[in-house]
Amino acid sequence: MSRQAKRKQNPELIPWRLYVVVGFVFLLFVSLIARAAYIQIIEPDKLRHESDMRTLRTTSNQVQRGLITDRNGDMLAVSVPVRAVWADPKHAHDQKAFVDMRRWQALADVLQEPVDKLVNKVKRDPKKRFVYLKRQVTPAVADYIEQLKIGGIYLKSESRRYYPAGEIAAQLIGITNIDDVGIEGIENTYNTWLTGTPSKQKVRKSRDGSVVERLDIVQEGESSNDIVLSIDQRIQQLAYRELKRATETFQATSGSVVVIDVLTGEVLAMANTPSYNPNARDNLQSHRMRNRALTDTFEPGSTVKPFVVAAALEAGTVKSDELIPTSPGWMRIGGRQVRDSNNYGDMSLAKILVKSSNVGISKLALSMPVQQLLGTYQSMGLGNYSGINLTGESAGLIHDRRRWSDFERATLSFGYGFTATPLQLARMYATLGSGGVLYPVSILKLKEAPKGQQVLSEKVANDVMQMLVGVTEAGGTATKAHIDGYPIAGKTGTSRKAVAGGYGDDYVALFAGVAPVHNPRLAISVVINEPKGDKYYGGDVAGPAFAKIMSGALQMLNVEPISKREAIQMASAPRSAE
Repeated sequence: MSRQAKRKQNPELIPWRLYVVVGFVFLLFVSLIARAAYIQIIEPDKLRHESDMRTLRTTSNQVQRGLITDRNGDMLAVSVPVRAVWADPKHAHDQKAFVDMRRWQALADVLQEPVDKLVNKVKRDPKKRFVYLKRQVTPAVADYIEQLKIGGIYLKSESRRYYPAGEIAAQLIGITNIDDVGIEGIENTYNTWLTGTPSKQKVRKSRDGSVVERLDIVQEGESSNDIVLSIDQRIQQLAYRELKRATETFQATSGSVVVIDVLTGEVLAMANTPSYNPNARDNLQSHRMRNRALTDTFEPGSTVKPFVVAAALEAGTVKSDELIPTSPGWMRIGGRQVRDSNNYGDMSLAKILVKSSNVGISKLALSMPVQQLLGTYQSMGLGNYSGINLTGESAGLIHDRRRWSDFERATLSFGYGFTATPLQLARMYATLGSGGVLYPVSILKLKEAPKGQQVLSEKVANDVMQMLVGVTEAGGTATKAHIDGYPIAGKTGTSRKAVAGGYGDDYVALFAGVAPVHNPRLAISVVINEPKGDKYYGGDVAGPAFAKIMSGALQMLNVEPISKREAIQMASAPRSAE
């Protein structure tokens, strides 16, 4: 019995159980191998794609818009970092962000928005994934919003354009929209140049958003470019201040000033009134944003008379020392009358300009073919674009027809029957100052002087310059434009504004000139539109502003006043107005 008991206590091996276990393990092993083979050989792309969807991201760096500076490096437009506040409505609902409304009230207060309006933006569509709450908030406001820790409310970086010069150069520099795209002025014209392209890179990120691997460059970025303008901010500020003072003093509708470097054609200042603050865009008005110096046209009046004299001298129909009879102070042309304020009798060319004689200048115009006069105007830049390459520039209007009546030819000589811009007028006088060389106008700082075109003989240009000196001296029409130490070759203009069927009671007061005559450096045009009151003549309204701008600008550029020897030489030159 004892042997039998011992035999029963030894475990017996059951073969079929072993086979089951081994078979199950074998099948499991085979299925794992089959599954691995299926994943890696037959269909690997699907899982790779799903993995990439969870980890691969395309990132881009932020590129700041280029700087705009004046010729001396002073900032005129700069981009400053700001933040945009946005919401993910789905996340906000998932995280029950609306439980604590005190946080929403604080958010509404700092964004200066009604809390109901703000909450409705997020609640309106719970499935939506993106909605802007506020653009371009300051870093301080952004830090406060972060501390509120409202679910579904996020911040992202962006930039905002800031203009240190404010209203002084607003129309010239222009502005950008909320997406940093230029929509006016330099910002618009050179938008592509100022705007860089962000580089895009494919990266692999971990669950917490950290970059663990940089894989590939999707798009090569392009850095933004800066722009250096020809503007001298000191002269720009001076021009705007004096222009604003003149328009306010004479209650004018608007005004423009253009300052051009005679030697290069660079624009050193271009100011307009009324202006606006480009840093406060809540109530922008289109009439304030227009760069009137190159968009608005007017009949230039007597400011073109020097170029009639130049055309006659070029045509050879008159000599520089010739006397022109103007007695009895008026003349009848084609049934119409042209008259002077007084009977000046026989007048030299200089006196015709000094006294602004309509009779004398009409006789000069009638002494030459009309195409000679029109050709001179056009060669000086009238009726054509200046080359400044700014959006909105007007070419002005000069009629080119076969038949002109004698009276129409006469009115052309004293600035009626065609239109020009303040920029064109300044360019014409710059051409006189450069010895008859017409330069393309540049708003960008030039590395070297451009090659100009000789449109007037140097002798004629210099002779006309000498004739114009008397305009700002005793007996001239613009004594208020006189500057001690800096002789000016300038001319006044007062033109009536055209209305339907003729001319109305509003005027444009003008003064344009070059200084100093012995060493021409600057050409300036001042246009005051619709001055009110008893004083509306160019010499009274635009002349004083011209004198202050010209004298201040010449001193800023360290242009020396005329010496006694040079003054004696000028006085002996044949420019007598007697």
